[in-house]
Amino acid sequence: MESTTVKVKIVRCPACGGDSIFASSNLYRPFCCERCKNMDLGAWASESFRLPTETPPDDQPYGDARLQ
Repeated sequence: MESTTVKVKIVRCPACGGDSIFASSNLYRPFCCERCKNMDLGAWASESFRLPTETPPDDQPYGDARLQ
């Protein structure tokens, strides 16, 4: 009888940096646990992950100036 070994992919948890199993058995993937998943969701909800942008002066229109 042949035994088959399943190789488990381990990735770094984006929240805590710990090991996380990247498989369908991990309901929180790519996070390691529910806590890390919820911390990341909370950061998005509070807009902590915003990209920095500069607000144009009031006399300059939004968007691409070439389209005006």
